[in-house]
Amino acid sequence: MIDYAQARRLMVDCQLRTFDVNDNAVLDAFDSVARERFVPPGREDFAYIDQTLTFALDGGDVRAMPAPMVLARMIQALKIRPGSRALDVATGFGYGAAILRRLGAEVVALESSANLAATARERLGETVEVVQGALTAPAKGAPFDAILVEGRVETRPQALLDQLRDEGRLVCVLGPDRAAKATLFVRAGDAFGSRSLFDTSLPALKAFTTDPGFAF
Repeated sequence: MIDYAQARRLMVDCQLRTFDVNDNAVLDAFDSVARERFVPPGREDFAYIDQTLTFALDGGDVRAMPAPMVLARMIQALKIRPGSRALDVATGFGYGAAILRRLGAEVVALESSANLAATARERLGETVEVVQGALTAPAKGAPFDAILVEGRVETRPQALLDQLRDEGRLVCVLGPDRAAKATLFVRAGDAFGSRSLFDTSLPALKAFTTDPGFAF
């Protein structure tokens, strides 16, 4: 039987610390939240591997639980502070939202799947507000200090960027699959600066895919 506490410690020491995750609050959050509680049923033994866990939804959409080191670097870039207002987009079973909450944020977890939203609500309890709705729609509680997108977006996610407050930060995986990068956006008034953080990829979120158009 797996010792999950030991697996969690190894995840922090051997995956996060070696991938430039050096914010002590982020490291402590990942060491404190039981990742195995937020994976698809029956996959608890895979909770701490250094790979993205994916699961399909009805209608062909996919949700991802990013690899721990990827998620940790993304969350570190958000610079969460106690009292920050944060939105977790495509929350899945709620692990990213749980980490944000552990860091002291007031979290809204957004999920388009009614079944997933209900499950996330059960697993997160009353510490996080889970909202079921379209991923591109204005979320309850906007504007936000930080937005985490747990999936790949193929184009600039303007509908989400518009929900940032001034100096707010959004992190997502942006671009076509093989050329995607974890990308940080920072709002300055009506403008948005951006920079690439590192190469990675996640399954695309259907709400943020481009229309391929017609092929001749």
